Amino acid sequence: MKNISLITLLLIGFAFSSHAQKYAIIDTKYILSKLPEYVDADKKLQAISDQWQKEIDNLQSQLNDMYKDYDAEQYMLSDTLKKKREDELFNKEKELRDLQKRRFGYEGDLFKERERIVKPIQDKVYNAVQKLAVSHGYDFVLDKSEGITIIFADPKLDRSNDILQQLGVKN
Repeated sequence: MKNISLITLLLIGFAFSSHAQKYAIIDTKYILSKLPEYVDADKKLQAISDQWQKEIDNLQSQLNDMYKDYDAEQYMLSDTLKKKREDELFNKEKELRDLQKRRFGYEGDLFKERERIVKPIQDKVYNAVQKLAVSHGYDFVLDKSEGITIIFADPKLDRSNDILQQLGVKN
């Protein structure tokens, strides 16, 4: 009776293990950081972002100066001149907000530049991951870099270096 129970348990265990799903874990941040073209693209985006931020900072500085001048002179200005200066301040603030939104807002210039420069590299990595998954028969490939929280990942499951090798990058 014990033998039959043991054999039954072993058969059930074997049946479940043969249907177990095969998966791998990768770290896309790590992979991208090892790709020279991504590092260059990231530097280019940072330079563009810094240039645009400097443009915004200059406009903010002009606005601050306008406010200081207005605060110092407002008591000496006629109501007409006061209204004119307040309108100028309002327009300068609007110009600043519009520039910030155009450069850094959702689907702004930086977003478009990132799409243009980085997306082809991300697509290249995605295609390499897909190729690896198909060739090794993985049912799932999990990314541990962002979005999904993994409490523990066995390092032997990490296939990031395989992706880098497939992309021709030495680690």
